[in-house]
Amino acid sequence: MSSRKILSLLGAASALLLVATQADAHARVVASSPAASATVASTRAISVTFSERVAPAFSGLDVVNAAGTKIAVTSSVSNDGKTISGRTGRALAPGAYTVNWRAASADGHRMTGNFAFTVR
Repeated sequence: MSSRKILSLLGAASALLLVATQADAHARVVASSPAASATVASTRAISVTFSERVAPAFSGLDVVNAAGTKIAVTSSVSNDGKTISGRTGRALAPGAYTVNWRAASADGHRMTGNFAFTVR
């Protein structure tokens, strides 16, 4: 194999590696409140913080109780674009809850996830 072909193959492999690295650079959850699996006193505030900015138009969260009933939540994205916050109309009653979040990172990648917590 000629040195020209080897250099071409190395260049192509390097380009693919660079593209793959950039494609994996999505926002990831770095914190939540309440924390996943936590037991807390009654709360109205829920938040999920990401490693990078998320697109407000495609980001939000929902809260569901153990019976599967969706709790009304007003959600917004912080000024720095990294935290989705939600507020319920009234304090959550004792029981188990799941937070279902959705977000789109700056590169347009849409993500979803969830975590559970308990109110004592």
